[in-house]
Amino acid sequence: MVRKRRVLPVPGQVVVRVGDRVQSQTVVARTELAGKVHVVNVANLLGIAPDEVREYLVKKEGQEVRQDEVIAENKPFISWLKTEVRSPIQGKLESVSPLTGQALLREPPRSLELLAYVDGEVVEVHSGQGITVETECSLVQGIFGIGGETWGELVLGVKSADESLPADRLSPDMKGKVLVGGAFLDAACMKRSAELGIAGLVVGAIHDKDLRELLGYDLGVAITGTEQVVIDGNRRVPLTLVLTEGFGRIPMAAKTFQLLANHAGQKVSISGATQIRAGVLRPEIIIPKERPSSQRGVGRGEGPGPVERGGIRLGDQVRIIRDPLFGRIGRVAGLPTELKQIETESHVRVLEVTLSDQTTVVIPRANVEIIEGQ
Repeated sequence: MVRKRRVLPVPGQVVVRVGDRVQSQTVVARTELAGKVHVVNVANLLGIAPDEVREYLVKKEGQEVRQDEVIAENKPFISWLKTEVRSPIQGKLESVSPLTGQALLREPPRSLELLAYVDGEVVEVHSGQGITVETECSLVQGIFGIGGETWGELVLGVKSADESLPADRLSPDMKGKVLVGGAFLDAACMKRSAELGIAGLVVGAIHDKDLRELLGYDLGVAITGTEQVVIDGNRRVPLTLVLTEGFGRIPMAAKTFQLLANHAGQKVSISGATQIRAGVLRPEIIIPKERPSSQRGVGRGEGPGPVERGGIRLGDQVRIIRDPLFGRIGRVAGLPTELKQIETESHVRVLEVTLSDQTTVVIPRANVEIIEGQ
């Protein structure tokens, strides 16, 4: 059971109620964002003192203006010496400062509609802000991603988790869909996906140099989620990409691939937003499950909630998330109670992990994540 809090960036109007069933593309709230401000130095352009600017205004503060419309002018004795100050935008003359002689013009407000993002039920309304939507689903979290929230039909581009996805396997009928690769795809495949209008890509890994080529710049350590990819030289289009394992050429975890394969043909919601510093945010694939009416309300205090894990256990499947074994998957074979000194000379809790090749390694417990699910 997953709950998603959907909140406007500024106060607005919520247009759904508790109990409403919503789809990913359902508008749940609306607001208006203030337009961009433009500064025009009227005093300099007219050659007057800042405190004289209001005497030369043609438009009053608060009035609407059209682009290139005169907002201020001088009144010389000889007409050809006349100077006019025109508006660079269509919008409103917001204010004039007698201290600086500058006029502030603001573009019209932009309407913003907040979408539900996932199919589910509205379980809480935050007045003037947004909602919380609840959905019973299958959930896959990735290691890294780019691009914003989107949705579409889940389709498989490969037959196995260790297979790479070539660009020539893509076709126009994949437009608007979420495509699952296996171990790897290159920059050519990602660009072709963007050109075809594929909504999202889910793959084990890519090369970091291909990501740089795709975006046209190096990503920093801040939050991702608003990126657009470069095609046709300089045209940018949206594309959401989720890596389930990391960078390089790493097969997708078998359990992850099988889960996605089991839901092929279903609608999914996907987000590439990632934050790796404080307030960790993981990219995700959400596959909603339609609950029968007899189960509605479960998870809202009307039935049993999710079972909390008691911590890592013997036999748990884990993924290693630090070099030199980054991306490797195995099962917990031992949980020593005593602290062990590692290469950094720190004393930490460790665990023993048996990898797929039957070798056993000892690593810090903080260097693994549990792969949950049935």
